[in-house]
Amino acid sequence: MKAIVCKSFGSILNLQFSDMDKPIPAKDEVLIKVDYCGVNFPDTLIVEGKYQFQPEFPFAPGGEVTGEVVGMGVDVSGLKQGDMVLAAMGWGGFAEYAVAKASNAFAIPHGVDHKEAAALLETYATAIYGLHNRANLQKAESLCVLGAAGGTGTAAVQLGKLLGARVIACVSSEEKARFAKANGADEVIDYTKDDLKSSLKDLGGCDVVFDPVGGENAEKAFRGLKPNGRHLVVGFASGNIPKLPWNLPLLKSASIVGVFWGHFWRNNAAENRKNVAQLLQWLAEGKIKPNITQEYKLEEGAQALLCIAERRVKGKIVLEV
Repeated sequence: MKAIVCKSFGSILNLQFSDMDKPIPAKDEVLIKVDYCGVNFPDTLIVEGKYQFQPEFPFAPGGEVTGEVVGMGVDVSGLKQGDMVLAAMGWGGFAEYAVAKASNAFAIPHGVDHKEAAALLETYATAIYGLHNRANLQKAESLCVLGAAGGTGTAAVQLGKLLGARVIACVSSEEKARFAKANGADEVIDYTKDDLKSSLKDLGGCDVVFDPVGGENAEKAFRGLKPNGRHLVVGFASGNIPKLPWNLPLLKSASIVGVFWGHFWRNNAAENRKNVAQLLQWLAEGKIKPNITQEYKLEEGAQALLCIAERRVKGKIVLEV
């Protein structure tokens, strides 16, 4: 099969579009003939050897796909060959065929666009896990979203609005500010122009920070939290892991809350399925809509990853296989 192949950790530019062996599903896995693959920031980290998991070489990056089930292990139930599914995995998605745990593969409801479904799990499932399960975001609370024009950020803005929150989108350019506003944000802060901490306080502060960025703005956002606020640590797209003074959580009676969706779906599959079922229902009803702003062919996978790594993307990228 054809795939985007990583043979050693390092630059995205070292990736090759070449042949790989078709994967064989384990007893609890399904084999998927891939239609579309979502492109996400963790895909860049895994290629560079900076992710929590480091697969054996050679491997294909790519953590979420849609496609047809064409094989399965002996312990799989609830799915059958010919089913169209969306699924997430640690890696292996940038390929003509991919394997995924059956516990993290979901039948696509009739009428749901397969391309949009390919953009649902890594971003929206992460966001709903963070906002609902980890932060317990309440109606009428204020939600601050860092990196609000990125894939996970746009998902958090939409879901925050659906959950009844007042959403403050934080971005790094005028163009991204317009994008975030069109995505439903109530307020927008361009932190290249305005101080994030002061701007949040001028808006009355926030109850929850959704932070997939890290870096210097993480502490500024934390300082903008109200008492009993929750700062969701989702990722470090800036490349810098912040070092927060420990007296700040004490003085604010605020919480720093980790959001690792990969751990959640592996260890709480039933709760994750409830979340994904809700997301699929909202997608079918048009209440959420992935902002797919760029589409590449499979052979252009390295170019798509460079766009992500260089933070040139608004919304979401998908690969067509």
